[in-house]
Amino acid sequence: MSRYTGPKWRISRRLGVSLSGTGKELARRPYAPGDHGQGRQKKLSEYGTQLREKQKLRFMYGLSERQFHNLFVRAGKVQEGTHGYNFLVLLERRLDNIVYRLGLATTRPQARQLVNHGHILVDGKRVDIPSFEVKPGQVISVREKSKDMEVIKNAVETVVGRPAYVEFDADKLEGSLTRLPQREEFDADIDESLIVEFYNR
Repeated sequence: MSRYTGPKWRISRRLGVSLSGTGKELARRPYAPGDHGQGRQKKLSEYGTQLREKQKLRFMYGLSERQFHNLFVRAGKVQEGTHGYNFLVLLERRLDNIVYRLGLATTRPQARQLVNHGHILVDGKRVDIPSFEVKPGQVISVREKSKDMEVIKNAVETVVGRPAYVEFDADKLEGSLTRLPQREEFDADIDESLIVEFYNR
């Protein structure tokens, strides 16, 4: 299955989570899409709850089903930590996500586009693969020719805050992942145990 390219707001309303990170989707229409969106919602089965949690995380990071599942399998081979936590860490270490966390883009899709188009450097070398796994200490910066891009300037100027596990120099337009995130630093709405149960059923 390829990456979803349809209406993002509709998916956000269906899953009950802001995929853009702005919250605008749910603020405008805080109910599911469709003719019966405002009606009584039927109770989800155990499988439905697990599937919904999996879809929520997959759409949040913008992965295809194959990419998502392959990363989940990789997380299971990590010796230390729980399967669910290791999975979240691998998702968080993706280059497109780190670019988003540093505030060089306002959304993950925008960050993915910056990476795809070759505007992002890792330790001084251009990397155009969004799934590139960033290691703590690696320097993420903007290519010299791309530093005047309005989309990057606007993102840096409007950023509200950054996670404690990244540091950023706004003058140089560069930053890094200083350490791996702790479980409590992830989105509180995510229940990774449901995703583990979904794939292990």
